[in-house]
Amino acid sequence: MDPIDVHLLRELERGLPVVPSPFEEIGKRLGLNGDEVLERIRHLKESGIIRKFRARIDQRKVGIIANALVAWKPAGAGNGDLGKLLAAFPSVTHCYERRPVPGRWEYTYYTVHHDYSKEQVLDDVKAVAEQIGGPEYLILFSTREFKRVPNVRMRENGGGVP
Repeated sequence: MDPIDVHLLRELERGLPVVPSPFEEIGKRLGLNGDEVLERIRHLKESGIIRKFRARIDQRKVGIIANALVAWKPAGAGNGDLGKLLAAFPSVTHCYERRPVPGRWEYTYYTVHHDYSKEQVLDDVKAVAEQIGGPEYLILFSTREFKRVPNVRMRENGGGVP
């Protein structure tokens, strides 16, 4: 890496500017054109310095303000394919299976839902429940968003558990 690569990484960590040509904009700050910026990013990725390059949308800025975790308690003794059924719904962004705590917490599946209002999330979850046979569920809405910051220790450990 040369000093320009170091400055490029700092620019990328701040996020891409929301403009029609973000790589041109970053290039202006570094004395490069957009194609040179892209070529340097390709080289940094191929050499393993950049592992992933992806977008993270600030959902609140686009109006998605209702976020909920839904805990599902399967009916009957077996879970069957409930996880696969839940994960297949477009309104489900994440789907997890966890062991229950017998006698205290019998929920075993968890889904995450995001929408423009609480009412829309409630309607989506109700529709999902009806379509999969009406298992018992509990909706937990987010009350605030915490700042998302990369875990430095995880990065140092190659992405593993710190």
